[in-house]
Amino acid sequence: MNLALGSALASIGLTIPTVAAFAIIFNLPLSLGISSLNMTLMYLSFFIGALTLAIGRTTLLQGIVHLIIFFEFLFLSLVP
Repeated sequence: MNLALGSALASIGLTIPTVAAFAIIFNLPLSLGISSLNMTLMYLSFFIGALTLAIGRTTLLQGIVHLIIFFEFLFLSLVP
């Protein structure tokens, strides 16, 4: 388990920021491999997460909103 977590941390924490830095430095387009619709859902998820963390407490309604966004992402990913 420790090896799997370390590998995930290295891949997410080191590789993605390095590729993003190279894209910014050399003025190259950066493609994350997801569609614009899924990118919108990701931004919505970040926004809702920021609102949840800003309050300091999580309510049941906020959790349900997160789950709805997640299920919508799954549905739109699986059904073209």
